[in-house]
Amino acid sequence: MWKRDEAVKPTSGQPATTPPVATSHQQTTSPAPQPDIRRQIERDVVNIGKSVVIKGELNGSEDLTIEGQVEGKIELKEHILTIGPNGKIKAQVYAKAVIVLGEVNGNVTASEKVDIRDGGAVDGDIISPKVAIAEGAHFRGSVDMQKKGQPAQGGQARTGQPQGQQPPTAQVAQPAAR
Repeated sequence: MWKRDEAVKPTSGQPATTPPVATSHQQTTSPAPQPDIRRQIERDVVNIGKSVVIKGELNGSEDLTIEGQVEGKIELKEHILTIGPNGKIKAQVYAKAVIVLGEVNGNVTASEKVDIRDGGAVDGDIISPKVAIAEGAHFRGSVDMQKKGQPAQGGQARTGQPQGQQPPTAQVAQPAAR
């Protein structure tokens, strides 16, 4: 077993101030990323594989990538949810950001951004301050792009009318019959 104290000790012929000479090629080149850093990055993202089916509520405090199927509710309020190309979601989704490469059937609420990429599909309403829909993506539903801190429904923030009053409705003129 390697011990740091023994490796740094000078041999009897070397002065105490001289650092040990690098003998391997790995020590003379730039060091590779530390395994601890790689493990920490891997721990921050969880993957649900293609063969996994989840029915019920899914809550978490890590970024999540789904390649399988989820039915129910997904809640990652402070993290990023990625639906992979093989992912099929039938759920209400709440996350900081949602990236869709697969299929989502249900409403999607994100505090920062919803990104539907090429090949991705969303059938449901989106509530998010930023929405991106790529060419080749499918979307059917409505989009509410309220700003952070504003309520998603009703009140002055959405309609400009005092709460409890209905906004005036527009009248569409019909063409005269000939």
